[in-house]
Amino acid sequence: MFTKTFASAAVLALLLPATQTMAASHSDEEKNRIDATDTLPDAKPGECYAKVIVPAQYETKTEQVLVKPESEKVEVKPAVFDVAEKSIVAKEGFTKVKVIPAKFREEFEEVEVAKASTEWVTDLGKKGIPASPALLAAAKTNSIDISSAAIGECFKEFYVPAKYEQSEKEVLVKEESEEIKVAAAQFEETEETVVVKQASKKKVYKPAEYETIEEKIEIEPAKAVWKKGDGPITKIDNSTGEIMCLIQVPAKYKIIKKTVLKTPSTIDLVEIPEEAKGVKVSKLVSDATIDKVKIPAEYKKITLTNKVSDASFTWRGAAVDGEGTYTGNQICLKEIPAKFTKVKKLVIDTPAAIEEEKVEPVAKLIKVSNVATEAEEIRTMIPAEYNTVEKRAKVASERLEWRRVLCKTNMGPDINKRIQQALKDAGVYTGAVDGNVGRGTMSAVERFQKDNGLATGGLTIDTLEKLGVM
Repeated sequence: MFTKTFASAAVLALLLPATQTMAASHSDEEKNRIDATDTLPDAKPGECYAKVIVPAQYETKTEQVLVKPESEKVEVKPAVFDVAEKSIVAKEGFTKVKVIPAKFREEFEEVEVAKASTEWVTDLGKKGIPASPALLAAAKTNSIDISSAAIGECFKEFYVPAKYEQSEKEVLVKEESEEIKVAAAQFEETEETVVVKQASKKKVYKPAEYETIEEKIEIEPAKAVWKKGDGPITKIDNSTGEIMCLIQVPAKYKIIKKTVLKTPSTIDLVEIPEEAKGVKVSKLVSDATIDKVKIPAEYKKITLTNKVSDASFTWRGAAVDGEGTYTGNQICLKEIPAKFTKVKKLVIDTPAAIEEEKVEPVAKLIKVSNVATEAEEIRTMIPAEYNTVEKRAKVASERLEWRRVLCKTNMGPDINKRIQQALKDAGVYTGAVDGNVGRGTMSAVERFQKDNGLATGGLTIDTLEKLGVM
């Protein structure tokens, strides 16, 4: 049976923030968990081990906690004032100024708003528009000095086509060559005996003979191996890794059929005679002859057209004659007269003036408060306040370990009932004591392990000893 201890309300109130911190850091506990299950335990055949969670270990310490720091109480004694009358200037004397505005008269003046200028246009008539920079640049390129042109003078662009001349030339159309005439060679026919296949030896292959026999061989020696447990515990509780059991496995044999050589293969040599044949052959009587004949070259007269001068664009005065066709491009220097407008303006007839008038100051009696006694401050020290609290500190991290457990090979109805009865006596199990280990039994086991600071994750031997079953 277990004894439960209850803390006072004051201590619980102080430990509540620490409990909340432990719950918030549960995921951190899993991250910092030490895994000591890389190597399997040194076990005997028939024993089973489970990967279990060994909880972290804590120790409780008493500590003085400051709940209210040392402070200072400040009281202020106000100042004391005396009341008296005092004469002050409510409004100072000043000089009042009056402005007499100036008087104006109207006059008219003719003002030049646009100066006389010149402009290059495409025509001096009303249809003329301003000439583009490209037209002016083309005229300058063709030696027109537009900066010294007279007002009303015009220049035009003319197109002069390219000029050509024709001449005759004799061209080789077929080079000098040779014609070769060949007289064929002369032959006579005779008959000769020729060996068409030489004498040889032939290899005759005789295959080997085999027979089939049976043989028993060992394919796997006897051994002890770790295997996953398949009892009801592993099917119900998945809070940790698998349960491992050391099992003795006997040797394995296999009957195989083998093919063995009975008679080896042999090769025999057979003689093959040569073969001869009579054939007709042609023998040379006289070689072929060659006769070369000269063929003269051939020429042809053709007419050539040569360019004498390229096509061009030229500018000249509109009234100057010359070659070429007028392109329609023209620039003319046009005069633009100055522009004037009449402006009405106001001229001062009588200038503005100032009149000054002196105004006397105004006095007033008011009540004023003068300090008789200055304000004072009184300071009192208040000591700090402390509370005694208990704090839990972790001394060992949570870890994964292999622990020996009950599994299918060493569990039975009798020991199962004893486990259920011990859990019921501990107050953590309310089900039937029937020897069937199910979800309710395993949940009670895990609750008992957590209450007693035992490793969780399987029905370990440590748990059975704590329950008094083993």
